[in-house]
Amino acid sequence: MIKKFLYILYIGMCFPVASAAQINAERVMTIGKNALYFEDYVLSIQYFNQVINAKPYMAEPFFYRGLAKMNLDDYQGAESDCSEALKRNPFVVNAYQVRGISRIRQGKYKDAIGDYQRALKLDPENISLWHNLALCRMHEEEYPVARAELDTLIRIAPRYTDAYLMRTEVSLKQKDTLQAMTDADKAIEIDRYNPDTWTSRGMLFLQREKYSDAESDLTEAIRLSVRNSSAYINRALARYHQNDLRGAMSDYDLALDVDPNNFIGHYNRGLLRAQVGDDNRAIEDFDFVLKVEPDNMMATFNRGLLRDRTGDYSGAIDDYTAVLDEYPNFLAGYQYRAAARRKIGDLKGADADEFKVLKAQLDAQNGKKPQTASNDEKTRKQSDKNVENYRKIMVADDEDDSSKYKTDYRGRVQDRNVNILPQPMFALTYYERQDEVKRQVNYYKGIDDMNARHELPQRLLITNSEASLDEGQVKQHFASIDAQSAVIVKEPENVLHYYARAIDFYLVQDFDNALSDLDEAIRRDSTFMPAYFSRALIHYKQLEYMKRDKNYEVEVKMPDGDMQVHAYDYNRIKEDLDEVIRLAPDFVHAYYNRGNILTAMKDYRAALADYSKAIEIDPRFGDAYFNRGLTNIFLGNNAQGIRDLSKAGELGIFSAYNIIKRFTSVPEK
Repeated sequence: MIKKFLYILYIGMCFPVASAAQINAERVMTIGKNALYFEDYVLSIQYFNQVINAKPYMAEPFFYRGLAKMNLDDYQGAESDCSEALKRNPFVVNAYQVRGISRIRQGKYKDAIGDYQRALKLDPENISLWHNLALCRMHEEEYPVARAELDTLIRIAPRYTDAYLMRTEVSLKQKDTLQAMTDADKAIEIDRYNPDTWTSRGMLFLQREKYSDAESDLTEAIRLSVRNSSAYINRALARYHQNDLRGAMSDYDLALDVDPNNFIGHYNRGLLRAQVGDDNRAIEDFDFVLKVEPDNMMATFNRGLLRDRTGDYSGAIDDYTAVLDEYPNFLAGYQYRAAARRKIGDLKGADADEFKVLKAQLDAQNGKKPQTASNDEKTRKQSDKNVENYRKIMVADDEDDSSKYKTDYRGRVQDRNVNILPQPMFALTYYERQDEVKRQVNYYKGIDDMNARHELPQRLLITNSEASLDEGQVKQHFASIDAQSAVIVKEPENVLHYYARAIDFYLVQDFDNALSDLDEAIRRDSTFMPAYFSRALIHYKQLEYMKRDKNYEVEVKMPDGDMQVHAYDYNRIKEDLDEVIRLAPDFVHAYYNRGNILTAMKDYRAALADYSKAIEIDPRFGDAYFNRGLTNIFLGNNAQGIRDLSKAGELGIFSAYNIIKRFTSVPEK
C-alpha cells in the first residue's frame, strides 16, 4: 500500500486516462522542473502535460513545457505553448523571450521583434532581450535602428562585449570601418580572454586585407579556444594571402582534426595539396567533398586535373565530361579533356574537343565572349557556381546569425554567465552521454561484480556525463517502478529491489521517492555502499536545484522558509561519502565526489587531499587533475594548478587549455 497514490500517478504518465483531480499538481510541477533543470526534456514534458490536464488555467506549466520543447528544437510547439502561457498571464517576460527565440528559429523575425519590444516594456534593462532584438533588426537589414538599440544596450551594460561585436557588424554593413575597428578594439579591452573578441577583430583585419594582423588575432583566438575549427580555417586564409601555403595547410589539418567533416577545410586543403604536388592526398580531399556534394563541379574538375596528373586518364575524362555536361561553354574543360583523350589514343574525341575550343575563339573575335572569372581575387564564396573560379580558395558565405541569438534557457540556466566550472559529480546510472572524445572508462570492481551477477535490471555505469532519457526509456522506467514495487511486496528484505527502484525514481527525476528507497535499502543493509553513493549524489542535486530554482521562476511564489543552503546541508552529503570511503577505500570516485563537496563547503585544503588521493588511486583520472588544478589556482598556487590543468588537457579535458591561457597571459599595459 505504500506509495499507492504515486503509482497511480506514474501509470497515468504512460496512459493519460487517470483523472486530473488525482494528481498533486504542485508536486508534479516540481518534479517536472527537476527534469527540465537536469535536461531531461522529454520526461519533463510528460510531467507538465499532467499539470496542464489538471489545472489548464495555469500559465506556468505551459511556459515550462514550451521551454522543454524549444530545447528539443520543436519551435512551433514552443511558440504555441508560450502563447498559451501569455494568454493566461501577459506579464511573463520569460515567455516572450522563449517565444521570440522559437519564432526566430522559424524565420519569423518581425514577430520576434514584437515579442522583444513587449518584453522590454516589462523589463527594460534585460540584456538578452536587447541582444536578440538588435540581431533581429540586423537580419531585417534595419541597420540604423539596430545601431540605436545597440547604443542603448551599451548604456545599460557598458562591459557587455557582445554588444560591441554586434555593433562592429552593423558598422561594416554601413561601410563605417573606422567605427567597426573602434568597437572591435573596445571588445578586446573589456574581455581579452574571450576568443570571440579576437576572432571578430581578426575577421575585420581580413576584410581590410591586413593579413599579418589578422593572423596574429586569430592565433590569439586559437590559443583561447583550441577546439574551434573555424578559427583555424580563417587563419589558414590569412596565411594563404601571405603565400604561406605550408602554414595554411597545417591549419587545415588542425581544423579537420577538430572537425573531420568540415567541407571548406577539405576543399581548400585539396587545392593547396595540389599546388605543392601532393596529388594523391589532394584527390582524397576532393573525394570527400564530392561524397558530401556529388554535383560540386569545381571539386569534380579539380579532381579531374589531379587524376590527369597521376596517370588516371579515364577517370580524368569522366570528371571533365561531368563538368562539361553542366557547363558546355567551359573552354578549359575541353582543352584538358582533349589532351587526356590524346593520351589514351582517342584522337577523334580529342579533335572534336579542340574544334570546340577553336570555334569558341572565333566567336570571341566576333564579340561573343564565353563565361570568364568574375574578378582577379584569390578567393570565392562557397555559393559561387562560376566554374572558371575552380582554382580559387573557398570562403564561407555570410555567416548565419541563428547561432548568435542569446537564450538563457538552453541547457543549465545556472551556468550561463560562468566561464570556469569544475568537472561535475559522478553518478551510478544506466545511461551515459556519448562524448566526441571519450576520455576514460570509469571502472570499479565492486560495481562490475554487481553487473556480472545481473543483480539490477540494466548494467550500472559510473559517469559524470549523464544522458537524458528518450520517450521509450521514460516509459520503460515507469513500468520498472511498478515491477520493482511488486517484487518488493514479495521480498521486502531484499536491498537490491529497493536500490533498483531508487535508480528508476532517480532517472525519472523523482528525487524524494528515490531517497526514500535508498533510506530503506540502507536500513536493511548498512554495508551496501552503492546506496550511500547514490544518496549523496541525489541530495547534492536537490541542493543545486534549490539554490538556483529562482532562475526559472515565472510566477513569484516563494516557499515558506529560507532558501539559503547552509553548511550542514552539505555535511549530510559528506557523511554519506565518508561512509562510502569507509566501506570501499579504493573507490576513486567517492574521493573525487567528496572533493567536490568539500570545495562547495569552502574547505579547499581538504578538497585538495581528496583529489590527490583520487589521483594516487588512478593516475589517469583527468577530472580529478582538472578540479585539483582549479582549487590550487583559487588558493594562489598557480604553478601547481597549471601543471594539473595541463595534465587534464593531456587526458582529454580540452577546456583546461583555455584556463591555462587565462592564468599565464599578462594583459598588455
